[in-house]
Amino acid sequence: MRPNRVKKILKEGGLALGTYTGGIADPQIVEIIGHAGFDAAFIDMEHTSFDLRDIQLMVMAAERVGITPIVRTPGFDPAFILRLLDMGVQGIQVPHISNAAAAREAANAVRYAPLGDRGMAGASRASDFGKIPLKEHMEQSNREITLAVMIEDLPALDDIDAIASTEGIDIIAIGPSDMSRALGVAGTADHPKMLAAVQRVSDAIRKGSVARLALPMNHAALPRNAKQLRELGVGYCNCAPSPEVRILKSMQAQVAEARG
Repeated sequence: MRPNRVKKILKEGGLALGTYTGGIADPQIVEIIGHAGFDAAFIDMEHTSFDLRDIQLMVMAAERVGITPIVRTPGFDPAFILRLLDMGVQGIQVPHISNAAAAREAANAVRYAPLGDRGMAGASRASDFGKIPLKEHMEQSNREITLAVMIEDLPALDDIDAIASTEGIDIIAIGPSDMSRALGVAGTADHPKMLAAVQRVSDAIRKGSVARLALPMNHAALPRNAKQLRELGVGYCNCAPSPEVRILKSMQAQVAEARG
């Protein structure tokens, strides 16, 4: 398994930059993300129609350009996560983690024993089809795989201290869209309730000293640039917009100029 670019940046205390592949099921999007200079391609299976074949090709593209493929799963399913890991996915992001028990289950799903309970296959793609000895592969995976859990619901805030101190978690990602919805302030930028929730999570992460905070850049509910995110202690961020939005805006501008 190749070194995980995002995990290296996190350990060094830096800010890793990712961006969305959007809903375009083409590995060339991932290659473009890498050539642009991002550290990660955020591949979303929660809100897209991607299938596992799409993911496999995107992972191969990420490997080609030396960036970290991070997949957000549709939910928590250890068997599904195992298939992603065995194909070579380096980052797993699990949505809607609401308590420490769920966080521990997620960590168990992505780590081999003795750190977790991930199932073993003798010749997976992640082990170069068996070329890497099993013990070495297990050690590499436990060292290089990045696990992110998403804080998006009110019960998660109540248990955030325990979540933030859960071994095996690398990133605690706040989902501003769902969190603002849960707080009853959706559609409002910088609402005091949202700011208080972010501070609560940030404080817990500092105390837990296990994971790094993740927030998207320039999100409508929490508009922050890279400098501001660093000041909040953020270690990973996704940069909006998605490729579809970027392409649409560029084409709209071209048409407007041509017709003007």
